[in-house]
Amino acid sequence: MEIEKAVSKKNLYDYQQEDLKKIFKHINELPQGTNILYQLPTGGGKTVVFSEITRKYTQETGKKVIVLTHRIELSGQTSKMLHGFGVANKIINSEVKELYDQDEYMCFVAMVETLNNRLQEEKVKLNNIGLVIIDEAHYNSFRKLFKYFEESTILGVTATPLSSNIKLPMKDNYKHLIIGESIKSLIEKRFLAKANLYNYDVSLRTLKLGINGDYTVKSSDEFYGNHSMLGKLLTAYEDVAKGTKTLIFNNGISTSLYVYETFKKAGYNIRHLDNKNTANERREILDWFANTPEAILTSVSILTTGFDEPSVQSIILNRATRSLTLYFQMIGRGSRILENKDEFSVIDLGNNLARFGPWDAPVDWQEIFHFPDFYLENIKNDEDIEREFVYEMPDELKAKFSKSQEITFNIKEEYKKVFAQGKKSKEVLEMSIEQHAKICVENSEDVFDARILAKELKEEISYRVRQYSYCIMNNTKNYKEWLEEDYERKLRSSISKKFAALM
Repeated sequence: MEIEKAVSKKNLYDYQQEDLKKIFKHINELPQGTNILYQLPTGGGKTVVFSEITRKYTQETGKKVIVLTHRIELSGQTSKMLHGFGVANKIINSEVKELYDQDEYMCFVAMVETLNNRLQEEKVKLNNIGLVIIDEAHYNSFRKLFKYFEESTILGVTATPLSSNIKLPMKDNYKHLIIGESIKSLIEKRFLAKANLYNYDVSLRTLKLGINGDYTVKSSDEFYGNHSMLGKLLTAYEDVAKGTKTLIFNNGISTSLYVYETFKKAGYNIRHLDNKNTANERREILDWFANTPEAILTSVSILTTGFDEPSVQSIILNRATRSLTLYFQMIGRGSRILENKDEFSVIDLGNNLARFGPWDAPVDWQEIFHFPDFYLENIKNDEDIEREFVYEMPDELKAKFSKSQEITFNIKEEYKKVFAQGKKSKEVLEMSIEQHAKICVENSEDVFDARILAKELKEEISYRVRQYSYCIMNNTKNYKEWLEEDYERKLRSSISKKFAALM
């Protein structure tokens, strides 16, 4: 919406004008060939800003601009935006083998791989390029082109000035970082929608890290494709996002297909999209998604950049990531504001909120840019996140225990008391089972109702067992699974005994 407005009026918002001044101050005052990086959140309109930079730069200097993108869709979108600003431009794509007509244009839009091939083959020689603009500059693929533009000023543009590769920091290629408006400020000024964040407790111990520093697809598929996690995803959707246009992000094609089958079976209108779909299939699926009010689209990272569907109301992170860039990109897909939409929901099933903090929290981008190794090495690990998690019973479930005065039980506190008294640690779990049985009986008509109610405590039982296993320092997967099964069995037995005593 904001981009359409800017194109039709051909003007910029106040914050974009301020950023434009800062950028031109750097371009004009720094020596030619100095590389600058500009940060603006997803949804802030960075294409609008660099389109106006292109228009102004070509007019004022008489030198040409080349805009580099990493995806074919982004090339088309960028070219269209530039035309909206009155900048005639040519796309250098795979069909363009030579540039006989380059004197007719002051601006070119090129995909990084295509341009690299043409320059290597020496079939294309670009003349009088004063400014190179790199969209989504955090991708490392652009580095190979820097050697061809040593005399030009390079302006990298990104929402997250952090390279995913710890060995290739962005500060090696860019000398200055210009920070744009923050997410919080853009929400307050009603340029971005507010995110309502819902964090679900998941134990990620089985996930493995790959050589790129993020979780492997194989271990993610195994974890998120299991029956328990698919059930948790469906429950989370029904709790928070039911009836809304929903985008689900997964880390593997297998997981996304399982998600598709699970939701289809439950009677929901869902489609699956991955990079194996043809261009026509992709267009048809995205058209369906845009025009179907309660549509659910399950995908595999393909929609993190170059995809803009303002009507998205709910984002589900059905994956874990250690990439700050990916975290912001995924949530950013729901942040577009509309006349009838000023907030959206984010359901996190990968401990991402605990790892990176709330989406709209302040971020010190200068520190991350200058000391990326320190930032990457200090990202919270999954064990610490798990230990710090505090379970809160959902309001809907809490209402089912309204006849009980107290429904909470603090495993850690009770363990300290039991330990101080020299009693056996197992007594803590017995007390917990007793408390759960009591509230189930208090809020049920008969033993069958109570047992149904006890089944709804599965999340809390899992949490209490985990807290107990931390206390006794036995945190193995098999032991916790056995404890949970034993707990549930003893809870059923305790409920039966309590009802028998009432008769």
